[in-house]
Amino acid sequence: MVANPYAAYQNNAVTTANPQELTLMLYDGALKFMRLANLAIDQGNPDLKNINIQKTQAIFQELRLTLNKDIAISANLDSLYDYMWRRLVDANVKNDTTILDEVLDFTTELRDTWKEAMKLAKQS
Repeated sequence: MVANPYAAYQNNAVTTANPQELTLMLYDGALKFMRLANLAIDQGNPDLKNINIQKTQAIFQELRLTLNKDIAISANLDSLYDYMWRRLVDANVKNDTTILDEVLDFTTELRDTWKEAMKLAKQS
């Protein structure tokens, strides 16, 4: 018997996903953790805020590592991921939901664009 069926499902989803789906999962994870960090700030829980911001930062580091440096847009994405990572440091230090919302908006736009690109690629 599986101890945690949801964990098994998540593990299977990650191990069977293609690179494009993994990128989408990373964006979704970043959005989830930023929302949790915002909630933690609102609830006055600095430990939970810190954990979730650090998880989001780790996702941006992973996104930076997976960029194909041979593609021109990668330099722009690298700069944007770096900017958002640094803004998360500011949000963490200042307990600032406005900064988190800024990064959340950028990430939502990136995720939506990525999702649309995946859809268009499937149609081709």
